[in-house]
Order: sequence, then C-alpha cells, then structure tokens
Amino acid sequence: MGASRAVRIIVVAACVAAAVVTAASAFGASRGRHIQLGVLGNPAIFDPLTGQNTNVRLNIIAWNQGGGRLEYFAKLFAGMGDEPMLGLGIPGGSPITPMSIAHGQDDAFLVALNEAVAAFGKPIYIRPLAEMNGAWNSYCAYNRNGSSRGPRYATSQFRKAFARIYLIVHGAADANAKLAHLGMPPVAGVLAPAPLAQLIWNPQGFGDPNLPGNSAQAYYPGNAYVDVVGDDLYDQHFKAEWPAADALYRAHPGKPFAFPEWGLWGIDDPAFVRTMATFVRQHRRTILISYYAGQPGSVFDLARKPRSRAAYRQLIAPLGE
Repeated sequence: MGASRAVRIIVVAACVAAAVVTAASAFGASRGRHIQLGVLGNPAIFDPLTGQNTNVRLNIIAWNQGGGRLEYFAKLFAGMGDEPMLGLGIPGGSPITPMSIAHGQDDAFLVALNEAVAAFGKPIYIRPLAEMNGAWNSYCAYNRNGSSRGPRYATSQFRKAFARIYLIVHGAADANAKLAHLGMPPVAGVLAPAPLAQLIWNPQGFGDPNLPGNSAQAYYPGNAYVDVVGDDLYDQHFKAEWPAADALYRAHPGKPFAFPEWGLWGIDDPAFVRTMATFVRQHRRTILISYYAGQPGSVFDLARKPRSRAAYRQLIAPLGE
C-alpha cells in the first residue's frame, strides 16, 4: 500500500524537476480539467489545512451495515459531499465471500443499496471490495504466504461477484439476462434505474502476495462492469508504486482513472505529493484523487507533515479549481 524507502529515493531523483513547479503552473497545466478532490475525514478540518475544496467524501462501511435501510443510506449520503464515494468491505470472519455474492445469497443488501442510490438521484461513486488483491482483505483469493483460500474466494468468483454488484447497483433493466449469460442466478427483487452511479474497480497495483494469479488483472470483471479504474497508493513500505499505478492506468485505456485512497503513512515526504500532482497532469484520464485520511492526530495527518502540507496546498489543491 505505498512505496518502499528505496522506491521513494528513486521517486525523489525522478522528480527533481517537478520540485520547482509552482501553484500557478500546476493550475495552468490542469486548466480545462476539473479534478475531483476527496478525503476520508472531515472536510471542515481538512480544507482549511490544505486549501482544498473537497467535493468527494469517502466513507467505508461493512457489508450489511445499517441493515440495508433506505433511511440509513439517505443520511449517510447527505453527509458525504457533492459526490459521495461509498466503499463496501467485508470484515474478517464474515460468512460473506465472493462466491456467496456471485450466487445471489447477499442480494438483499445490494437491492437496498440500488434503491438508495436511485433515490439519491445524483452522481455517486460506489467502491466495492477495494484492494481485493491484498491478503489483508477477507475477499482476497490468497493468503499472505501465497496459499489459496479455496474456491469460495477464487478470482473467477470475484469477477462474477463484481459484475453482479455492478448490475444490481445500476439497476440494469436487463440485469437477469446478463446474470444468466454469466452463469449466475437472477436477482430476487425489483431494481430501480440508477444511471448516475459510478462503480470503481479498485485493486492495488501490486498484489500482496505478488503472484501472477493475484495480479490486479486477475480480478478484472470486464469493461462492461466497470465505470472507473482505481489504485490506492501510499508512501510507506508496501508494494503499490508509481510504475504499478502507471501500468494499471495503461491497461485500461477506455476507463477514467482515480486514486480513491492516497496518503503519507507516518512520514513527511513532499516529493510524493509532487509526484502525485505530476501524475495527474500527465495522465489525462485521471478524474479523482482522495486523500487518506484527514483525521487529526492520525499517522496520515498533514498537520503533522509541514513540508508535505505546503506541497499539497501548492500543487494538489489547485487541481480542483
């Protein structure tokens, strides 16, 4: 989930020229493009700190949280900015697996979410089962030692599960026909059209464990079931490096790109912030970057990273203007 120390050294060397970029040049390079800026945390605290105008607020909930009630989702969405980004995760130890989702056993939650998204009636990002190729997540196909977690977690089941989530959340009129074509049972429930939903498929650039079978592409459900391709990138010691982000971007040339999570994990490294600004300017399909996280006192808190905070204010905040 971030660059290693060695990679950071390479990044610093590669970005010496970018270090002299001013706020004015950053704005000029992005003129004509509106990059959505997000945060996991409170914009009322994060925005004055960074100069950012947050329009996407990330919130991550567990599967079945809120009991699938429309009132729960309505309240949740109302506090998440101009365009919410809702992450859906599965806690460890849960009986929910990629296979159970693919087989329709967990449709009630998805049908309720579809109803809530349709009722919301505005653009919204839905980010299901992110970082699926990271062994720290219960829905990864592999354990950290490289052993398989078995058929219920197979990448083939994940691909079907994601396609099912996509069709139900969007309320596709032909959802059951497409599910049948994919070898899955029909939806038990009535769906409402939700064309403004944008589903983000969000692996890590590198798998952990880093095996061919655990690559990002192994989990890709197909272009018909993805609206936005995302990558999470942290500056610390995990294998989610800039070359991997670039490769993921280039692997899906027809899709908008996003960093639903990016951040500085316990270090103050303005070169990482500068490189993000450079990446966004040079990769024209990038539409969203969301800082993780804005909570005061956390290891990611920019208030504790004065050099990175200055770079963020100078180079990232103007991208959203």
